[in-house]
Amino acid sequence: MNTKKTASKNRSKTANRTSRVFKLEDSKRLRDLCGPAHRNLQVLELQLADFDISVESQGGEIRIDGEGQGPALAEQALIAFADRVEAGADPSGFELEGVIRLVRDDALPGTSGGGEIIAGLNKPVTPQTPGQRSYLKKLRDDASGLVFGTGPAGTGKTFLAVAVGASELKSGKRERLIVARPAVEAGEQLGFLPGALEEKVDPYMLPIWDALNELLGAKEVERRKERKEIEVAPLAFMRGRTLKNAFVIIDEAQNATIPQMKMVLTRLGRGSRMVVTGDPSQTDLPDRSPSGLAHGMRILNGVEGVSQTALTASDVVRHDLVARIVTAYDDDENSRND
Repeated sequence: MNTKKTASKNRSKTANRTSRVFKLEDSKRLRDLCGPAHRNLQVLELQLADFDISVESQGGEIRIDGEGQGPALAEQALIAFADRVEAGADPSGFELEGVIRLVRDDALPGTSGGGEIIAGLNKPVTPQTPGQRSYLKKLRDDASGLVFGTGPAGTGKTFLAVAVGASELKSGKRERLIVARPAVEAGEQLGFLPGALEEKVDPYMLPIWDALNELLGAKEVERRKERKEIEVAPLAFMRGRTLKNAFVIIDEAQNATIPQMKMVLTRLGRGSRMVVTGDPSQTDLPDRSPSGLAHGMRILNGVEGVSQTALTASDVVRHDLVARIVTAYDDDENSRND
């Protein structure tokens, strides 16, 4: 063994190591950031393991040691994490992982969170991936009157749209929040379902009501629903209407036909914005009818006032297994198309 070469390598590795100290005067908040049994600090070490990060809390501060830019990234993540928790976000490992992903992508400007937090709701909503951050920026940009958001299940495309819509409704920026979905699911048809029309439609709209109840609270949702400020309805109910001063979401749009998509896009009235979400790979239209989502995105690409964001498996924020499932299906689809 060449001891001189080994010693030189160890000295080089040591020289590349740096340390940072994160301090917070509020001891309770510091404990929140560290997490139960310092689990959040373990998340930092795991997510930045390629920098050989070591994180420990003692004496009212968090000391970070590691290689290269690792300690600086960890410190920036802790500052941004503290900002989110201060705004009401849950001090969880899940939230911290999202911050770290953004910091590593150099997507979080400065140390203030860059306006990433949708506040004023029952709980603050924050992007968890660079793709979600880009999507959220377009959702909040009034210059984009029409936003297409596509991606597989679990990427947050619908939830983020509903969160922005609910925030604009609550702040008074829009007078109404309207969410519509095609009543087409896995080959089922409304006529074969039991009950009156509203009872037939409700199962299709349940994910939207769940999101609204989480963001606004069930009582406020019911109150605004009675005042016609919140409307969740099948896509067919949009025909013949002009939607003014509203935040409009067309969800599961891969199941809209081309005529339906043209119909709903032309409902947009003054003071309104529209978000169209869907997963082009999950079309349930009968007889292999072409999807209005794919068609609309193609012909409107590049049109002023229209923006598009394509989320991917890397933006899945459900169970880690979901991202691997999405990737496996994508790989299979690509292999059959080769």
